[in-house]
Amino acid sequence: MAEALAYASSRKVLVIDDSKTARRHAEQVLEREGYDVVTAFDGFDALAKIADHQPEIIFVDANMPRLNGFQTCALIKSNPRFRAIPVVMLSTSGDVFDHAHSRLMGSDLFLAKPVSREDLLDTIGCLLH
Repeated sequence: MAEALAYASSRKVLVIDDSKTARRHAEQVLEREGYDVVTAFDGFDALAKIADHQPEIIFVDANMPRLNGFQTCALIKSNPRFRAIPVVMLSTSGDVFDHAHSRLMGSDLFLAKPVSREDLLDTIGCLLH
C-alpha cells in the first residue's frame, strides 16, 4: 500500500472539464489515492497549465464551450513537447462517432461519463506503466 501511494504521489494528473462537479469528483478520487491533481475549466486554461505543471496524464471532457476536448487534444498532440502525454477523452455520449473522433484527434483512450473511481485508477495504471 505504501508503495502504491509513493508511486501515485510522484504522478501529476490534469483534469479538464467545464463541469465543476466533474472536476471536483475526479480531483477528490485521485488526491485520496495520492496523485497530484491540477484542474482546468476549459481547453484554453488547460493549455497554459500543461506548460506550467507538466502533467503525466490528461483527462479531458469532449464537450466544452470555447475550445472543446477534441480541439484541445489535437493541440496537445500537435505540440512536440507534449505529444507523448497520454490523453483520455471523456464524454457523456458513448457514441461511436465521438469515440472515433477522439482517436482521430490523437486521444489514447475514450471513456464514457460518469467515470468511476476504478476506471480512473485503472486507466492511469494502464497508460503510465
